[in-house]
Amino acid sequence: MNFRRAKHREEPEINFIPLIDLLLVILIFLMVTTTYSRFAELQINLPSTEEAASVSDPKDKMLNVAIDAQGRFNINNQPLNQTDLAGIKAALQQAAGDNKDPVVVINADKDAKHQNVVLVMEAAQSVGFAKVTFAIDEQTPGK
Repeated sequence: MNFRRAKHREEPEINFIPLIDLLLVILIFLMVTTTYSRFAELQINLPSTEEAASVSDPKDKMLNVAIDAQGRFNINNQPLNQTDLAGIKAALQQAAGDNKDPVVVINADKDAKHQNVVLVMEAAQSVGFAKVTFAIDEQTPGK
């Protein structure tokens, strides 16, 4: 004989409402405290053949700086012996002469190191030359 009364046992329930409230508060906290950073992009306008024709103004003296793949520098077809920043600055000042703001045209080989190009740009900036441009190869697209 079973003298025990039948106990009605309730199944345990998981209440999801407090869990959802907690997750919502955590989500809001993360959204407010997160810092969003933008990546700075370098805006480069590549020269076209029409722009290159307008640069060759006779009133502006042009300094042609050539950089080959071996890291040798030429300024107006004169080779440079010193390839450090001070040597390039001195050569740019000497080549400019009495012209205060010449156009520096960088003519770099496709296999030249980027550091050499940046070195010429730094030298031109430190001397005070604001007009720096790059020579272009006038090839038809697709070649």
